[in-house]
Amino acid sequence: MPPVRGGRGRGEKPKDFKGTMLRLLGYVGRHKLAVLLALAFAVCSVVFNIVGPKVLGSVTTKLFEGLVATVQGTGTVDFAWIGSTLLALLGLYLASSAASLVQGWLMTGVTQKVCYRLRTEIAEKIAVVPMGYFNGHSKGDVLSRITNDVDTLGQSLNQSITQLITSLTQVVGVLAMMLSISLPLTGVTVLTLPASILIVGVVVHFSQRYFREQQQVLGTVNGIVEEDFAGQGVIQVFDRAERSVEDFERENDRLFESAWKSQFLSGLMMPLMSLVGNMGYVGVVVVGASLCLSGQAGPGDIQSFIQYVRNFTQPIQQLANVSNTMQSMAAATERVFEFLAAPEEERPAHPQVPERRDGRVAFDHVRFGYEPGQTIIHDFSCTAEPGQTVAIVGPTGAGKTTLIKLLQRFWDVDAGALYVDGTDVREWDRAALREQFAMVLQDTWLFNGTIRENIRYGRPDATDEEVEAAARAARCDHFIHTLAGGYDFVVNEEGTNLSQGQRQLLTIARAVLADRPALILDEATSNVDTRTEELIQRAMDELMRGRTCFVIAHRLSTIRNADVILVLRDGDIVEKGTHEDLLAKGGFYAELYNSQFDHAA
Repeated sequence: MPPVRGGRGRGEKPKDFKGTMLRLLGYVGRHKLAVLLALAFAVCSVVFNIVGPKVLGSVTTKLFEGLVATVQGTGTVDFAWIGSTLLALLGLYLASSAASLVQGWLMTGVTQKVCYRLRTEIAEKIAVVPMGYFNGHSKGDVLSRITNDVDTLGQSLNQSITQLITSLTQVVGVLAMMLSISLPLTGVTVLTLPASILIVGVVVHFSQRYFREQQQVLGTVNGIVEEDFAGQGVIQVFDRAERSVEDFERENDRLFESAWKSQFLSGLMMPLMSLVGNMGYVGVVVVGASLCLSGQAGPGDIQSFIQYVRNFTQPIQQLANVSNTMQSMAAATERVFEFLAAPEEERPAHPQVPERRDGRVAFDHVRFGYEPGQTIIHDFSCTAEPGQTVAIVGPTGAGKTTLIKLLQRFWDVDAGALYVDGTDVREWDRAALREQFAMVLQDTWLFNGTIRENIRYGRPDATDEEVEAAARAARCDHFIHTLAGGYDFVVNEEGTNLSQGQRQLLTIARAVLADRPALILDEATSNVDTRTEELIQRAMDELMRGRTCFVIAHRLSTIRNADVILVLRDGDIVEKGTHEDLLAKGGFYAELYNSQFDHAA
């Protein structure tokens, strides 16, 4: 299987930037009205701001002319006109701020709705991707896509869309206002555009691959942290803490390097753009002074134009900043869409649910391997009649647990067929198929919640009395009452505040409560002591009565009463029969059975 702690090649660029952005716009497009209103308010905010400098320039010119007239004795300053004009200008700026506030409120709502939908789709996707997907992707990487990547996408989206529109609107509007003031000065300012575009293009070209790598390595780092946290006990016991830190530091160094390069390159953009903008200022001052001296422009015109130069270079710089933001957004969005595009479990065109469901199971010449060319189950055939107990035994790696995964359709067979109640499992409704079985696995799983809630997970509509009855049947009622709060005792994450045996008993109680037509017991008593095992075995005997049961066991003494025992070796059935028959044959099963007592001795 591919390694979990891996990443793509360093410096890899997005596969499809344009396609990713178009698909993201499809999500945003579901909120067209809000987006259009936000853009309209953004444009209004920019327009109100653009008009301001010219109005202020007219006030300056009017004041200058009035002062000159006062000195010459030909007139006075018209303070009434100036005052009313400044009040109107104040109103424009207030309207601009109000429009900006409304568009920010609208776009925040759109962004959060898009993030909410993406998180929901990721959560739904996790439930339908094949189990094989998680062999090549760590849990930390998947979690990073749900948290870091979606958060990055949301923050970038909120900034980039309105910033892009307002900056473009401001560039066009300011350019129009500058042309209305002076064509020569506008020409000087426009000359800075090629340099600005060149800077943006070069920086984006070199920094994009590092933004992409930064998101990828961040997922790897999260995977290491999650893995080390979960296995901290084993790490300490085997004195591997130093090695774990070294593994983390190696990937953290990669994250530092990619993040440093991406941020450094993107950080170059603003000072370079400022340099270009300052060069534009110098040109405007030189040309503007000559125009003013020749009488082709007034003082107010020069003042307005200098303000417009700043308003012209500022959106250019903002567009450069948006390009940085969109790089980070593209890298995060592509990772999210990669997961959403992952293959899903195959679904039949017309899912079937047999009317009669009594638990009959038939393996018909099943062949299977997790990887192409690596067959684990070669030619397996077996029939389990309703109410029959089938035990599956064999050495490690013989394919015992694999058969259970095929039965639950976590994987599909490569050849042959598997039937449940006469219907190929590939034609079953997947949810209905899995509702046929209750499972107790060797690896226990409990979630953060009360003991009552964990047992009720097997049947959410069960009453408290039914939950407690199931606990008694599983022989765990006694230890539950010894805990603080009893059935309301809160199990922490992964159930580490309970012993392994107690966790196993609770999963058995969960299966008892589920009351399904068939049972799958994979080393169900492997983590309990001998006395508790005997108690559980009695409860299991009662629970298994009348149900089709598949029992995987290494302790062969626990399957003496099975109706049929299948002995697997290298993916094939080498022996088949009851416990007594197989012992009498003196074959591989007898060898396995006797070896346990030899080891015990």
